Amino acid sequence: MNVATVLKSKGRNVTTARAETTLKELADLLVSKRIGAVIITGDADRVIGIFSERDLVRLIAERGPSALGLAAGDVMTRNVVTCQESSTLEELMEMMTAGRFRHLPVVERDQLVGLISIGDVVKHHLADMALEVTAMRSYLTTG
Repeated sequence: MNVATVLKSKGRNVTTARAETTLKELADLLVSKRIGAVIITGDADRVIGIFSERDLVRLIAERGPSALGLAAGDVMTRNVVTCQESSTLEELMEMMTAGRFRHLPVVERDQLVGLISIGDVVKHHLADMALEVTAMRSYLTTG
């Protein structure tokens, strides 16, 4: 299974913000939308960073409540690992495990077209496994 298949079922909606957005505003977005990360976009809506709930917790622990006044552009992860619609779930699992992150923006021709979370990967991987088990059982019973 590939990313395009996952996006077809989950949708392509991605919550984005600009570099000047404060961490308080990002925190409000994370809570109101019940999401774990916001993609930070620049000119032509190109991905320039990502900010996650983990980043928020780390910054508040390091700097205290005053961190909420910081701009996303000053503290976001800049070297964003992305994937493409043709990427497989196995490739995503490897990237997420190696990088120790839970969200991957999907980019085609420098344009953000979706976001895949580890939850999406696990959900679809389990569905694939269930199909394989069903096929094996059918094969074993029908010979």
